[in-house]
Amino acid sequence: MDIFIRFIADGLVLVIAAIGAYFLIFKLPKGSNRLHAYARIVMAGLTAVLAAKLVASFYQPDVARPFVELGVAAKAAYLDNAGFPSDHVLFTSAIAYAVWFETKQKNIAILLFILVAFVALGRVLALVHSPTDVLGGFVFASFGALWYLTKPKKQF
Repeated sequence: MDIFIRFIADGLVLVIAAIGAYFLIFKLPKGSNRLHAYARIVMAGLTAVLAAKLVASFYQPDVARPFVELGVAAKAAYLDNAGFPSDHVLFTSAIAYAVWFETKQKNIAILLFILVAFVALGRVLALVHSPTDVLGGFVFASFGALWYLTKPKKQF
């Protein structure tokens, strides 16, 4: 069971990144401006990370990571920090948003968001994050996704 938890907590990140890279490189709609699309993706990601790090610099939950609180070993990879927000969930959510908004591949985006939910569940089951941490990662990725609203509706 620990191997499965580690796979969904850490391994699915690589799967999501690979799927996202494929669709963002090869499946952008014809006639779309790749430079503008990639600029929005970079700005969305940077905005999400910057907002997350700024908030995390002054807000951290009062409790330690779950594995520390329980006195057991973590079942997945983690950075030696307080844990809020989950970088894994932020990163994978940002990829899912990029695919959703830039490729118009709604079915793939839905699949990616389902995989993101499994990553979030895996991070909690692996005892490296609390539900608040993974929710925070998703919220900050959603904040960064506001950049996609700057996309022109019609290309001339």
